[in-house]
Amino acid sequence: MWLPSKEKKEPLYQQIIEHLIQQIQIGELLPGDTLLAERKLADRYHVNRSTVVRALDELSSIGWIERKHGSGTIVSENPPSARHIPTPLIRLLGRSHFQEDYYTTAIKEQLTDPQTLDFFTGDLPLDLIPDFEFPAISWEHLITEEKKVTASGYEPLKQYIRKKLIEEMALPSKNQEVLITSGSTQGMILLLQNLLKPGDCVATEDPSFLFSLPIFAPLGIELVGIKQDEEGMSCRELEKNILQKRIKLLYLNPNYQNPTSQTISLARRREIIELCKKYEIPIIEDDVFADFDFTTPLPTLKQLAPEQVIYLGSFSKLFSSRIKIGWIYASDPLIKRLTLTKQQTEQETELFPQLLATSVLTANNYPMKHQQLRNQLMQRRDYFVEGMESLKEFWSYEAIQGGLYYWVTWRGDLLSRTQWGLFLEENLAVAPSFLFGRDSQHFRMNYTRLNEENRMLFFEKMKKITDILEQQKKER
Repeated sequence: MWLPSKEKKEPLYQQIIEHLIQQIQIGELLPGDTLLAERKLADRYHVNRSTVVRALDELSSIGWIERKHGSGTIVSENPPSARHIPTPLIRLLGRSHFQEDYYTTAIKEQLTDPQTLDFFTGDLPLDLIPDFEFPAISWEHLITEEKKVTASGYEPLKQYIRKKLIEEMALPSKNQEVLITSGSTQGMILLLQNLLKPGDCVATEDPSFLFSLPIFAPLGIELVGIKQDEEGMSCRELEKNILQKRIKLLYLNPNYQNPTSQTISLARRREIIELCKKYEIPIIEDDVFADFDFTTPLPTLKQLAPEQVIYLGSFSKLFSSRIKIGWIYASDPLIKRLTLTKQQTEQETELFPQLLATSVLTANNYPMKHQQLRNQLMQRRDYFVEGMESLKEFWSYEAIQGGLYYWVTWRGDLLSRTQWGLFLEENLAVAPSFLFGRDSQHFRMNYTRLNEENRMLFFEKMKKITDILEQQKKER
């Protein structure tokens, strides 16, 4: 049995903090688990109660536990990205202060089982990725095209993106430039490095997939979730946090948001822009699902406020995550700063995927293949809607007009981690909402993976899980 030692240089309370964090990181203590009472913990560690109280207060302040009056102390159910480790303990632990949620780890292990139905992965399934014809590229051709690569990317691809943004999406052209990145996440990291400093905060939707990414804490940047209503991010909550915290940047996924698939209304887009202008806060607009819309999209934030908004896009969802091509469209001075940072940090975007993307996007049959993909997505959307009809008494969802996900809500009480384990037991991989925020009543499902062969099995498993949850509710 582990005990803190007076022989070590570190104070006893710090040793207890380190031990409890390790227990949480390796899964010995799970989110929602209740810790022993303070007096019992003191007996367990052979220390004074005041030592335990100090350790628990520290753990509570950095997001690892929650202390509720009358209910005891529980392991926090916040996403791992909301937890921090004091700098001295980072050295003591000898590990990253980001630890993947154990549920995500369990899903990834389960996905190696061919019997698992995968609605967790955030990419198109292989059978939906259009059968693009890639040209044979000789060594001589590669050398020739390499001469067209500048610090900001492969020029033919940049020209295609710029033309698409200006002519098809009506984005502004004056003083705006394109920077090619290795996916939109690299673009986000470059922006964080250039626009923020340690101690600053980024505001985003709550829930958001950003809470599952380990990119903020290493930079000393806090991610702040802002609640949403039926029209999008709450401006009232955003302004309150701007005044209370060091919000220096706003990140939005305004079309078919990940994970909720919500689209911000036009009126709310204008409100958010005016609020950010008032407090001089730049907006990052991540429009990664622009290629997956079923209707005419709303004006982008970049279109409404060209100087206020930095626009991110990506082809990775369309071509598969193995071809990581994204871009940033922003003011020329900012692009120059980002390009310099990209060079200095050796975050090079390889030429070969840029060549492949350019050849596909400029092919004569690309518009036809893209429309065929949209038709297939709408068919699979209909599979989901038809199948959920028999479960509508227990689960709800909002209609979608694009994107890759449905956000499905359990109509009963909040589900525990143990209850979410029912999905794992049934080899059904979905993404519970506690991976993206604070609650546990929803799950994100990649409906594009629902095909003619697996849809009946999916709804059979959903029916079985639902029956168990209903039975548990009756027994309480």
